[in-house]
Amino acid sequence: MRYARLSKMACGLILALSSVTVARAQSVRATVDTSRTSPAVTPYEYGMFIEPIGGLVNRTLWAEMLDDRKFYYPVRSEGKDEKVPDTVEGRPAPVFRKWRPIGGEEAVVMDSRDPFVGRHSPAVTLAGDAPRGLVQAGIAIKAGQDYVGHIQLSGDATARVEVMLIWGEGVRDREVVTLPAPQGRWTQLPLRFTAAKASADARLEVTGTGSGRFRIGALSLMPADNINGWRADTTAIARSLRSGMWRLPGGNFLSNWDWHRALGPRDKRVPIFDHAWSAMQTNDIGLDEWMELTRILEVEPYVTVNAGLGDANSAAEEVEYLNGAATSEWGAKRAANGHYAPYGVKWWNIGNEPYGWWQIGKTSLSYYLIKHKEFAAAMREKGPEIILIASGAMPDQLHPRDVKENPSLESIRRKFGTEEDWTGGFFAGAMGSFDGISEHWYDRGEDRPDAPADEELIEFARSPSNHVRMKAEEWNIYRQDFPAIDQANDGKGIFMSMDEYAYMAKDGATLKSALAYSMVIQEMLRHTDFLTMAAFTSGASTMDITPTDAVLNTTGLVFKLYGEHFGAGTVPVALNGNVPQPDPKHVVGSAHPQVKAGSATWPLDMVAALSPDGKMVRVAIVNATFRPQSVAIDMPAAKAKGSGKVWRIVAESLDAANKAGAKPKVSITQAEAPRWNGKLTVPPLSTSVFEYPLSPASAR
Repeated sequence: MRYARLSKMACGLILALSSVTVARAQSVRATVDTSRTSPAVTPYEYGMFIEPIGGLVNRTLWAEMLDDRKFYYPVRSEGKDEKVPDTVEGRPAPVFRKWRPIGGEEAVVMDSRDPFVGRHSPAVTLAGDAPRGLVQAGIAIKAGQDYVGHIQLSGDATARVEVMLIWGEGVRDREVVTLPAPQGRWTQLPLRFTAAKASADARLEVTGTGSGRFRIGALSLMPADNINGWRADTTAIARSLRSGMWRLPGGNFLSNWDWHRALGPRDKRVPIFDHAWSAMQTNDIGLDEWMELTRILEVEPYVTVNAGLGDANSAAEEVEYLNGAATSEWGAKRAANGHYAPYGVKWWNIGNEPYGWWQIGKTSLSYYLIKHKEFAAAMREKGPEIILIASGAMPDQLHPRDVKENPSLESIRRKFGTEEDWTGGFFAGAMGSFDGISEHWYDRGEDRPDAPADEELIEFARSPSNHVRMKAEEWNIYRQDFPAIDQANDGKGIFMSMDEYAYMAKDGATLKSALAYSMVIQEMLRHTDFLTMAAFTSGASTMDITPTDAVLNTTGLVFKLYGEHFGAGTVPVALNGNVPQPDPKHVVGSAHPQVKAGSATWPLDMVAALSPDGKMVRVAIVNATFRPQSVAIDMPAAKAKGSGKVWRIVAESLDAANKAGAKPKVSITQAEAPRWNGKLTVPPLSTSVFEYPLSPASAR
């Protein structure tokens, strides 16, 4: 990276040598008008999205340490594995650890007679004192950590079977569990190990000696501190974000997943192949597990139903399973699975990106409107109280597969009312069948090699927030064309749920990307009149995670900062300035909306709000420049007084990042702010939130 490891001296040198437009910016003044308020921030503005993209959930939040624990694939020697097909989008299949035979290729066969689960189970034929069995390597373990699990075993009583967790090559670098003699029927036997040393390449071996054979139906190994299958460390970090809601269980994955097949005992759920992401899934995470995750995280679930290969009846049954009384057909099945009380899921989304050529079950707008309305009617029959969110897409997002563009309002105007306007299609043809409508966007962080340092940074940081501004500009067009938007649903109006979004910066989560996400959230806070829900992709992407450690990354810090100081109940107020944001100057790549996000306080981006009790004013400032910046603030309708506080995300270099197992390089600092004098100063490369008390006479 060009400006990795920027010190204060280096920043000054760059400023002195470059033709910096930012340095020539006029003095910035802002007016914060506390008498002009927007609707309060909801608990759902800082939500998260998650789906099983390959091994994403298994490698981050789910505690299972073994891949293919139910033997979807045959146990074969290295180089003889089955070819895994690519995804429908042509992406290569993810790589998973495989089981390998011990004792020669002929030692393990896949037996399809009376398999424990799925199409086959491995059977090991024994050969006296020479151990035979199977092994999975590449498992990461932590010194001193206890691990628990189990094995489903059957076989001949003449077999002597052992399970070993091995963390080194020495004879003592292992722990051995000797199992009881196998029985003719499948039996679940417990496993427990304590790792004496850390290893990134531990292995689990199941071997036998003696005569006859034994079979393995399923294996499981998790850290002993797992919470009903979920990792204790990563879920604790995610819970600290107080996200309000999580959207789950997908995603593209959802469009070829049948939730019915992921109920009951996890070992007996048949593994499936996810054609959206070209990955085998063990099917261990079903609706009950997803609901348990939201309980652990202390958030509300927001459930998306399969409108790809799924049908309206399946979606209605899903509503009844999660919300129905234990006396209903599917509520009784839930109760039989150990969950007598209904989950009471309020938020429901019909389908995932059905407009996309990449989506399994993709169809036309006219046909999908029929399908959507059937889903809505069937689901509301089972749950009249649920809130339904349609799967929309505005013209800036939709275009033919091979067309690349940087959309502007002018370039997309012709698309309104066409097949490339699914959101408008819902307003025109399905009003009354949904309470809210979803929008998704993804942006890719790209280099601007011809831009001076300051301009490159500001345009990098502002790029993703332009997606939010574009959605707001298009929403204004819909309001003109469909006035019922604001009067629908008994006067509550239709809301937007921006329930998938992400900025894919090539260097990952750094201070630089944190500046961009700060601007995204600030742009969202400007539109709380209709943008009331959002879900970041993904909940796991707020952390840096290894198999044994985790830490909140810079993206997570942004959500924590704003969630705590611009969270639920906070009331945004009008903020105007004297320096409008300029047009994008260094246009690169595609899918970057050509609008002007941000406040009229360039080069700063600012938002202001009142605390939920109306006694504090809060001002957030993003400074994506290489020098300190100051802003003069006038508050005509209120009077701040005394000393305040300031919380800040700042570091010494743009590439500063937090990595699991290492000392964090970026954190949220808290300090006393100077007494209010109508002027605020912020350091370079920083996001700051100031809070000042208001005089009693001007407090809301």
